[in-house]
Amino acid sequence: MYKKNIHTVFNSDRHMWENKAEKSSSPLSLHHTKANTLDRAEHIAEQAKVEHFIHGKDGKIQERNSYGNDPFPPRG
Repeated sequence: MYKKNIHTVFNSDRHMWENKAEKSSSPLSLHHTKANTLDRAEHIAEQAKVEHFIHGKDGKIQERNSYGNDPFPPRG
């Protein structure tokens, strides 16, 4: 299982959404829609207990979710 954070990004060359392990050049999965990509990424991140970073088409991080490796857990 992957122990690196997962990034959901848009590949403009392929015109597809990808899930990639951090600092990896090859995608873990390719999808035509962002929704399908997010579903798969959530499953991968939950299994690996890592962070999931969701990027927009512009490459900027839009959202970040933690699945067991939260560097800033909520108090209380």
